[in-house]
Amino acid sequence: MNINVVAVGKIKEKYLKLGIEEFSKRLSKYCKLSVNEIPDEKAPENMSEKQAQMVRDKEGEKILSAVKDSSYVITLEIGGNMLSSEELADKLENLAVTGKSDITFIIGGSIGLSKDVLERSNYALSFSKMTFPHQLMRVILLEQVYRSFRINKGEPYHK
Repeated sequence: MNINVVAVGKIKEKYLKLGIEEFSKRLSKYCKLSVNEIPDEKAPENMSEKQAQMVRDKEGEKILSAVKDSSYVITLEIGGNMLSSEELADKLENLAVTGKSDITFIIGGSIGLSKDVLERSNYALSFSKMTFPHQLMRVILLEQVYRSFRINKGEPYHK
């Protein structure tokens, strides 16, 4: 299985880099992982909705250019479907069984995803009603994907 993560913004914090490296290493046993960082657009502090839309659109173009046409796209959205770890594991397993073995997770920037990215999405996933820093979501996402593989293989980890 190919797991692709397309994420807006650069990771600067060392502790986040270490977490991403650790789960990337763990995932290498289960899948081919690629992480594609999309530079975030510079945005004024108090931008208008029109300016915010322009930023989302520019980031969206870059995001979509990193997504293969054949990939099954899962966007991370606050308003998406909330799944338990077991349900996410089932979702990934069902995708693989039905021939969708190239999965792209998209993590937007601080002001969200463009309309075009949302329209390209095959599934909207939410980890919580709370807002998390998009850089931290990379670690959380990779941990949950790793947990999913462990669950599906019947391996201990997930308690």
